[in-house]
This record gives sequence, structure tokens and C-alpha cells, in this order.
Amino acid sequence: MPGITREEVAHLARLARLELKDEELDHFAGQLDDIIGAVARVSEVADQDVPPTSHPLPLTNVMRPDVVRPSLTPQEALSGAPAQEQQRFKVPQILGEE
Repeated sequence: MPGITREEVAHLARLARLELKDEELDHFAGQLDDIIGAVARVSEVADQDVPPTSHPLPLTNVMRPDVVRPSLTPQEALSGAPAQEQQRFKVPQILGEE
């Protein structure tokens, strides 16, 4: 696989509107070449017998099922509210009407 050239790095820098010095072009060319090589090695590992996954470990839902049970009545829930209206908490308006 051919390496990333400093001209390609300069072209990418121009596209990204980055001003790079000559020594930075050489430095980044080496780094980008290493990164592309690492990605290529990872691509070699993935094979047809390895199913794609979103997580390396199997996950199960740890949430409990919803169960209806007794709770507060609207009057009990609003009993400590400083203001209420139509069985709701009444708060000052913070956004203008549109």
C-alpha cells in the first residue's frame, strides 16, 4: 500500500483551510500513514464468520417490567405546591407566547 505523500497532506490542509509548515506536512504524512495502516489491519481481522455487533459483550435489558400500582392522587401530589391550576403545578411563564 503506498504511503500518504506530503502533497496529499498539503491538499487536505488546503481543503480544511489549515496552514501547515513543511516539517508539519512531513510529520502528519507519517501519522496519517500509520493511521491508515492500523485501519487496514483491523479490516483484515473482520471476516465473514464474525457477526457485526454494537457491543463486544452480550447485553440484556436490566429494567423491570412496568407494573401498575397505587400512587398519589392528583390532590395529594399538588397538596404542597405553592400554586396549582386545573390539577397541574402552576409556574411562572419563562418563554414568550408565539
